[in-house]
Amino acid sequence: MSYVQQTIASLGDVNATAPSPEIIELAAQGYQNIQTALQKKIIGMEQVIEQLLIAIFSGNHALLIGVPGLAKTLLIRSVAELLDLKFSRIQFTPDLMPSDITGTEVLVYDEATQSREFTFLPGPLFGHIILADEINRTPPKTQSALLEAMEEKTVTALGKKFSLELPFLVLATQNPIEQEGTYPLPVAQLDRFMFNILVNYPSRAQEHRIMRTSLSLDFVPSKPILSRDQLLQIIAASRKIVLSDAILDYAVKLCRMARPQCQEAPHFVRQLIAYGPSPRALQNLIIAAKTRAMLQGRTEVIAQDIQEVAPAVLRHRILLHYRAEAENLTPDAMLQRLIEFASHIPRRK
Repeated sequence: MSYVQQTIASLGDVNATAPSPEIIELAAQGYQNIQTALQKKIIGMEQVIEQLLIAIFSGNHALLIGVPGLAKTLLIRSVAELLDLKFSRIQFTPDLMPSDITGTEVLVYDEATQSREFTFLPGPLFGHIILADEINRTPPKTQSALLEAMEEKTVTALGKKFSLELPFLVLATQNPIEQEGTYPLPVAQLDRFMFNILVNYPSRAQEHRIMRTSLSLDFVPSKPILSRDQLLQIIAASRKIVLSDAILDYAVKLCRMARPQCQEAPHFVRQLIAYGPSPRALQNLIIAAKTRAMLQGRTEVIAQDIQEVAPAVLRHRILLHYRAEAENLTPDAMLQRLIEFASHIPRRK
């Protein structure tokens, strides 16, 4: 069975046998080395880097939200170089058509047969890491083509279906300020992103360091740290990290308490949240927690793994009630309150 088949087969197995120590060491050491390499180029984004790498090492997509100029593109391109993966950047615009990203057929002259025939020319989606820059600027027709690739790992063009080479990761960026000429992402597409990663401004000290380094440093391509095959091994292994019944129950409890329709929901959730996370969100929460445990060199998930990844997994999967918006509450504030309310397991171990 291939690593990809193992990954698919183990998606629903929360009690799979722990991966070998060699794979755990490969993942943890590769994670540390990539962090070190990225910090030479990217300053003050430790949490963003951690969340992005968790998404990548679990084989899932991520949405990065932040104003222009915060090094989101540099970060994603650098990660692709360090993992030796094929990188494609798509600048999403209102006039972008599905064929612009999926590919199209072109008429080619065959000198051997002296005839002309149509040949499919693959588009930029045929890569490993896809930077979907300003993803909310393209119309729904193009979004639907991207959604198929994100969910099915296939591209349909001119009546034919083409499989995408794994890993296939969409790392999208979105500008939270400028909203003219944008198309809000459908809820179904937002739900395909494992993480919603917030990229904030650097601190004063970090901004000093950025100016000292970025204005004098000539950036050169990074040397690969992990290969594509090694990444696929790590993605498969992440599903096999041990998850105890107690931690699984804690994750289920947390997600169910975030749904105002469930009996487990506390009073403040019923008052302030309109819609809560789906079972897919719970799956993502567990996979992200497993991957975080593996990248830290552990074979078993602890409560802190669930708590640390919960905001990035759930913040785009809950819809606040108008009462919460009137009180200027954010999804993160609601999730932090919910984590504290639900946590019968100690926060720190």
